[in-house]
Amino acid sequence: MRFIAGIRSLTTMPTFPVLMALCAAHCLNDLLQSVITAVYPMLKSDLHLDFTQIGLITLVYQIAASIFQPVVGYAFDRRPFAWSLPAGMCCTTAGIIMFSYCNTLPGILAAVFMVGVGSATLHPEASRITSLAGHERRGFAQSVFQVGGNFGGSIGPLLVALIVAPHDRRYVMWFLVVAALCFAAMTPICRWYKGYLAMQRNNPPECRTVPSMPLSRRRTALAIAVIVVLIFSKYIYMASLSSYYTFYLIERFGVSVSQSQIFLFIFVVSTAAGTLVGGPFGDRYGRKPVIWLSILGTAPFSLALPYVSLPLTAALSFCAGFMLSSAFPAILLYAQELLPSKLGMISGLFFGFAFGVGGVASAVLGRFADSYGIETIYHVCAYMPLLGVVAFLLPDLKKAAAAKHHA
Repeated sequence: MRFIAGIRSLTTMPTFPVLMALCAAHCLNDLLQSVITAVYPMLKSDLHLDFTQIGLITLVYQIAASIFQPVVGYAFDRRPFAWSLPAGMCCTTAGIIMFSYCNTLPGILAAVFMVGVGSATLHPEASRITSLAGHERRGFAQSVFQVGGNFGGSIGPLLVALIVAPHDRRYVMWFLVVAALCFAAMTPICRWYKGYLAMQRNNPPECRTVPSMPLSRRRTALAIAVIVVLIFSKYIYMASLSSYYTFYLIERFGVSVSQSQIFLFIFVVSTAAGTLVGGPFGDRYGRKPVIWLSILGTAPFSLALPYVSLPLTAALSFCAGFMLSSAFPAILLYAQELLPSKLGMISGLFFGFAFGVGGVASAVLGRFADSYGIETIYHVCAYMPLLGVVAFLLPDLKKAAAAKHHA
């Protein structure tokens, strides 16, 4: 009932259309991002690549996305720009065009770099605008925004299986229709944000409030260190599923490329469902319990996955994706609440770190797969969710804020 009440409360907000546009923009952007990994089997065959080179492609994409995210967030914290989202989508569009036609590894690396820069612009900026538009329902609004990205990521592999896999890689150009829709979704967001910035500039200085940190600098640093460990554990295991799951299914069970994309679609749908549930549960029960349970609770599924049949593999991957994905809205909001005056920078930092860990992990796992086999990845990475136990060290921000208020 509380979940339904939260939905009703959100729909009555004046900024609800903006939040829906943010959700749509995130969905369409991440749909385009997911095309890169979904086309990996075709790309590997076309260019005669090995797993190490596949990992390198992922590394370049993730590094572009990760390094630029905190930079973009910090820059626009200092000098907000209302039309930053379409600027990022221009980079993504150029990257998709290059990815469709390049037939050399350097050309593919340049293409995924452009797509990564586009992602690095959208995520911190859209997350910031979501927090501003969410008002008192920031947590739930952030979940709506995040689930848009997860849903888009789940559609991408399915569309690749339907549109690209039966033909050739040039059919990726059809995804420019998605880019055009994303530009359209960004238009009302930019108009609202332009009005918001104008209103902020017109407010007298005495009416502008700077939110304070709930913890001391030392405890804030400790909390951030714990979050870094949690993201490390989450995204190493996620990299094994997002980058190599199709190869694992093809090698172990002998499924076709198109069938493997359908199984990948099932996994990515689980991440969308987990994201949608994680945010509201964090609002109700606190960020810390959700973070702890979602990461540590993945371990039973990850540990069992390498030993089961194809149907159970699909079921366990769904459960693992659901549990792990429920953590990220809580992690991001927890980090934003640690540094409430630096929404763009902290969003970019943690989005970027997540992308960076995923990229490095993909490169290392690709080399590992070349040396020891693709199945070995899932035996080794299965233990990563056990690091979720360190969430016990996170301070309770609600209690800290209450204690600070009474003091």
